[in-house]
Formats: sequence, structure tokens, C-alpha cells
Amino acid sequence: MWWMQTLWFIGGLAALVVGAEALVRGASKLALTLGLSPLVVGLTIVAFGTSAPEMAVSTNAVLGGQNDIAVGNVVGSNIFNILFILGASALIVPLAVHHQLIRQEVPVMLGATLLLAALGFDGRITLWEGGLLLGLLCAYTAYLVVMSRRQTAADASSAYDDELQPPSPGAWDARLWVQIALVLGGLVFLVIGSDWLVGASVAFARAFGVSDLVIGLTIVAAGTSMPELATSIAAAIKGERDIAVGNVVGSNTFNLLGVVGLSGLVAGADGLILSASVLNFDLWVLMAVSFACLPVFVMGRQITRWEGGLFLLYYAAYVIYLIMTARQDAAAQAFSTAMLGFVVPLTIVTLAAVWLMHEKNRDIQR
Repeated sequence: MWWMQTLWFIGGLAALVVGAEALVRGASKLALTLGLSPLVVGLTIVAFGTSAPEMAVSTNAVLGGQNDIAVGNVVGSNIFNILFILGASALIVPLAVHHQLIRQEVPVMLGATLLLAALGFDGRITLWEGGLLLGLLCAYTAYLVVMSRRQTAADASSAYDDELQPPSPGAWDARLWVQIALVLGGLVFLVIGSDWLVGASVAFARAFGVSDLVIGLTIVAAGTSMPELATSIAAAIKGERDIAVGNVVGSNTFNLLGVVGLSGLVAGADGLILSASVLNFDLWVLMAVSFACLPVFVMGRQITRWEGGLFLLYYAAYVIYLIMTARQDAAAQAFSTAMLGFVVPLTIVTLAAVWLMHEKNRDIQR
């Protein structure tokens, strides 16, 4: 019955959120108890912990034979992260973009996006390609750890005040066994939640005649991005605007290298299959929104409210197109033509005009 599947879906989503929170809290406190620096923990455990639901769901989907959900989850999550999370956060308060993001993190994310497109051009991510993606993630993490040693502990802890304060002696999570239990419990919740979420999503797809790919690109993608959404919006409300942006960029890089890489390894000799619709449309959308970040970030080093609203409108248009296509609506092609032939060019012209005005004002100030 549909209401039972709805309960399974909601329960799976709740388990993913609880599991990710427990894993991040337990691993962060455990690492600090063992003497690791806050910045190293923040760049690794905290950043990767918020992407744990995507990894759990995609891996479980591959093991269950639902490749479309695994791929759609990653591509859809990254599109959701950029357009919806950054858009919603920017509406709350204009988001500051740290110069390090423009110089290092965003180019890495763009490189990972292009690499995925290149490796998946033949319609699959093979075993060795999955290993390559995971290897690059390990190398990038090692680079971050080495670079972090040049930062002071004060700089590191300020970015992750809530997660990375060492527990006081009387705190409930100060004991070693509690921290280990949080890590193990978080992993258990992630496994159970991913199983429920994937199972319910497949049931929804079959009941309503919607493909696994569309379910993965929308409902599952949004569900597994709840930790990133909560983190970015909370950071925006608290005024930590650069963290709101950095969380999205770091999560997208981890999804592309870590989640796709592990899914490719789990898929085995047959490889992780990328459907024709992903290659012909969704992956292009992902590349477009990823590259759109760079000019938006560079202009004034912030995401303004109107740009955030524009991001949200584009995400709404993307979801509408997916639904129209899934229903085989005759207007889907006309909608796509209007977006590509009018709305997107108009946006590009508007952003170019704003950039020229910004450069002109900067020259005047000099």
C-alpha cells in the first residue's frame, strides 16, 4: 500500500539524518580526544560525514541492482546542493565566498565534474575508473591535511565551532565508549536508512510509473542532501556565510569522487551503468550549474539574494521538466526549448551586465 511505502520512505530519511548527525558528532569528538587538529577533522570527517547518506544510498542501490537510483542520487544531489541549498541560503542572507573557494575548492569541483563526464562518456564507470576516482579523493584529502598544518588551531576551530569543540569532562559525549558508540550507531542508522529509502523509492517508481532515474534525481537526491541543507541554512542564520558555501562545494566534490568511485567498485566487472538520459541531459545540467558557480562567486565574492532566487527558479524549472518528461507530456520539448533558447541566454546576459558594472565600479574606486 502507498501509505506503507510513504512511512518506509520517511523512516529511511529520518534514519539517514540521525545516522549522519551521530557519525559526525561521534567521529569528531573521538578524533579530538585522540589529539587530531580541529581543521583536519573539519576538512575530513565533518565534510565527508554530511555526504554519508549519498554514499550509503548509492552503494546500497548498486548492490540491489538499481543503478539508475545510484547515479541519479549523485547527479541530482549535486544539482540540488548548488541550485536549491545555495539559493535558499542566499535568500536568508547574502552568502560570502572565501577566496580559497574560488582559488582551490571550486576548480577542484569543476575538475571532478569534467572527469566524471569524460569517464562516463562510454556509458559506464568501470572498476578501474571507480578506483581512480577514489584514489583522487584520497590524494585530495591528504593534500588538505598537509596544507591544514600551516593553519593555526584558532583559525581551524572558528570554522566548526559547534562540531569541533573538545567535550568538557562532564559532557555526555566526553567518554571514549560513548564516542565509539555514536560512530557505530551512526553507521548502523545509515545502512538501515539507505535500505528503507531505496526500497520505498523503487516501490514509488513502480506504483506511479516513474522511472528509477527520476526518483533518484529528485526525491532521493533531496532526501540524502538534508544534512547539507540543514548545515548550510544553519550556518547562514548564524552569520557563518562562508561555511554555507564551503559545505556545498566540499560535498559535491566528495559525491563525484567518493560516492561514484565506491559505487563503481561495488558494481564490479560490469561497471556502474550511466543511462542515455543522464549522459544526454542531466550530466549537462550538472556541468552547467557547476560552471555557473565560478562567475557568480567571482562577482563581489558573494551570492546575492537575487542570484539565490534565480538558483531556486532554475531548480524548480529542472524538476518541472523531469516530471513533464516522466509523464511524456507533449509540452516538455517546448518547455526545454524555451529554457535553453530564452531563459538561459537571458540569464547569461544579465550576469555579464552585472559583472561589467561590478568591474566598472571597482575601477572607479581605484
